[in-house]
This record gives sequence, structure tokens and C-alpha cells, in this order.
Amino acid sequence: MATISSLGIGSGLDLSGLLDDLEDAEKEKLTPIVSQQQSYKTKLSAFGALESSLNALRDAATALSDPETFTAVTSSMTGDSVTASTTGDAVTGRYQVSVSQLAQAQSLASGGHASKEDSLAMAGTLSISVGSDSFDVDVADGDSLEDLRDAINAQKGGVTASIVNDGSDTPYRLVLSSDATGTDSQITIDGDSDALDSAFGFNSTATGGGAGTDGMTETVAAQDAELEVNGISITSQSNTVEGALEGVTFNLTSTTEGAETLNVSKDTESMTKAVKTFVDAYNSFQSTSDSLTSYDSESDTAGVLLGNSTMRSIESRLRSVLSYSDSEGTFSMLSDMGIERQLDGTLKIDDDKLSDAIKSDSDAVSKFFAGTDGKSGLVASIDDTMGAILDDGGLLQTAMDGIDTTLSQLGDRYTRMQDSIDATVARYRTQFASLDSLVSQMNSTSSYLTQQFDALSAQTKK
Repeated sequence: MATISSLGIGSGLDLSGLLDDLEDAEKEKLTPIVSQQQSYKTKLSAFGALESSLNALRDAATALSDPETFTAVTSSMTGDSVTASTTGDAVTGRYQVSVSQLAQAQSLASGGHASKEDSLAMAGTLSISVGSDSFDVDVADGDSLEDLRDAINAQKGGVTASIVNDGSDTPYRLVLSSDATGTDSQITIDGDSDALDSAFGFNSTATGGGAGTDGMTETVAAQDAELEVNGISITSQSNTVEGALEGVTFNLTSTTEGAETLNVSKDTESMTKAVKTFVDAYNSFQSTSDSLTSYDSESDTAGVLLGNSTMRSIESRLRSVLSYSDSEGTFSMLSDMGIERQLDGTLKIDDDKLSDAIKSDSDAVSKFFAGTDGKSGLVASIDDTMGAILDDGGLLQTAMDGIDTTLSQLGDRYTRMQDSIDATVARYRTQFASLDSLVSQMNSTSSYLTQQFDALSAQTKK
């Protein structure tokens, strides 16, 4: 039997078109599977959107349990010489702050040298102390001023060395500066040879109140910061003053001509913002829930999760948790602080009522949300509910795992059906090829017989 390279060529029949039609008809068997896959993928996506909104709500609720949320304070400072930052430990009030002296780091300078690169022509060890810390620097024959600078800096011992050119005939001077301000970080330098001590030694206790017979000169004296807070004198090693006033850090930039005023007050704005963020997060969840469970009678279209048991359970649990009541607290329900549930399921804030609650008793507001031990209050109830929904083994994971399993099964069904279709189409193709070859042979035989009959008829007529 002759081989047909393309269906229909031998027979003249449109076998390729017929095979395509049969293949399309077979592929219709995949349509229900694809539709089911798309439906479950849409549900999976819907649960993903729901999970995102629930996580945002959980985060917003958790922020309300943070002790600093309702103990936050804000501060303002008059003048430009002092700035202040506060923590929740700061006590509200007005404080007068004056600065008479800034802290500064000690700086020493050596005598002048004609070159910074030539040999110092001295050797030995320099012992350098900065406050209670000390280190040694070895000076070898042939070392230059630059070598000494680099050796000191390599120790990273709390002092920085540099070389200054003062423009004189012997312009190069080694300058050592303490890395920290204050009198506790003064520098002492001892050389173990007369030459080193004469060139680079320094002891602030030496006779004369400065260099004495040492080679280094104090160019900037170590100095503590001195200030007063409400008339109380305070000394600080640094211009960043911590602990002088509980919960307040002062940053001194210059001395003051008079007293500057620090005002510390409750940060009711950030407290209100935290509550509103929680309400917004709940309303966002409610909006997501509504869109997933809605039904439009005009277009006869339903939300992806309309009637879904997991969705109904989640909605029910959250409605229940918002009914939390603290019978022993100043504020027993959300509505006592101006947060009311609306007919559409959303929450609405009475700004004035919430503001009055926070300003009058922020501790009671905190107690309602966070409880007194961090394990009670509305937030704890919400967290327990969210755990049952969002954590491993929760409602969402169970529902989404079930969808993943179904999708896997549908994928297997699709593969099996596609294999069956491919086998059927292959069988049709073989049968059509045989048919094409047979019809081609029959056409050839017909043509041959026609020719023979025509030839016989022509001979008979003669």
C-alpha cells in the first residue's frame, strides 16, 4: 500500500479538515475540567486576598497592644541651642533648660618638624592613655612623622592622629585628638626615652598645668558639658545628655543666653492614629468580605465565596470578637470610645468622643485594648481569633489546602483526558491514512479500467 505523506492528497478528500474537526470535538471533553480548574483558582485567589486583609487587621490590632502606643509623648523645645528626644518614660510637664558650657574633646599638638617624611631620628615606645584605656606604639629608627601618625591610628585606641601644616619654617606638627568629649577622656603620653618624651610626651598633671617639660602642647582642653534643668546643675561627659531627666535625651549644640523651655505632653495624635488604623483595617476587611460574598440580581452574578462555609465562619468570628466587653474597665465597649458598628458591618469613629477618651484617660483606653498584663483585652481576643483563622492548621490553611488538593486532582484528570484524546486522534489519523491510500488505489484502478474500456470501444467501432 502506498504511503500518503499528507491526508487527502491521494484521495482528494478533505481528510485533514475532517480530522481537525474530530480533534476539536474530542477536546471539548477538556472544557469541564478547565472550567473547574479556573473556578478553584479563582477561589484560591479570593482566599489570598482575604488572608492579606486579615493579616493587615491583625497587625493593626497588635500595634494597639504595644505599651508605647498609649504612653507615647511628644516634646517641643524653644530656642535653637538644645534639642530633645523623648521615650514613653518621659513625664509630661514644662522644664527650663540652660547650658553654660559644651563638652569638648582634648587636642594636643607637637612641636614643628621640617619634614613629615624624613626620619625622626629617635626610637623607642610611646605609651598613650585615653581615660582608663591605654596602648603602646613602637617607634623604630627611620620612622617619619607620617609613620608615627599611621601607627597611632592603627591602634584605634580612642585617639586620632593627624598632621597639620602651620606654615612656619618647621610647619609639620603631629596633632592628637581624643575621640570622646569630656574630662574622662584626657590624653597622657609617656616616652621611654628622653628624645621621645621631649618630642611627644604629655601629662596634664605636669608642673605648669600643661605640657611641663613634655613635647606636646594642649591646644584644646578636655571639657564637660554643664547645664541646668529646672535649676538643678548637671555635668555630662558628652553633649548628648541621657538620664538627666527621665525618658528625655538632650542634644546640646551651643550655650544658651537664658533658659529654654522643654514641653513634654501626651502624644494623643499618634494614639488616635493607631486606633484609626485599626478601624480602617477592619473596614478594609469588611469591604473585601462584601465583594467576595456579594450577589448582583440584575446581572445574576455572585461573589466568589458566596455561601462558602469558611467565609461564613470567619465573618461570624470577627463579628463576635468585636462585641468584646470589659466589665471592670472605665471603657467597657468600643462604643464607649466612640467606635460604633454600622448596618453595613463597618466601624465608624466619633472623632470627638474618641479624642475625649484618649485625652481624659489614655491608660483606660490602653487597658481596654491591651489589658493590664498583655494577655487580656480586646487585642488578645482578636489575636486568639486570628490564630484560629490564619495560623498553621487554621481555617484559611485548611480551605486553601483543600483547594490545592482538588487542583492537583483536576490536573491529573486533565493529563489523563489529554492522553486519551491524543490516542483517539492518532487512531483517526491512522485510519484516515489507510482510507486515503485505499481511495487513491481505487481511483487509479478506475482510471485504468476506464482507459481500457475506451480503447476496447474504439476498436469495436472500427
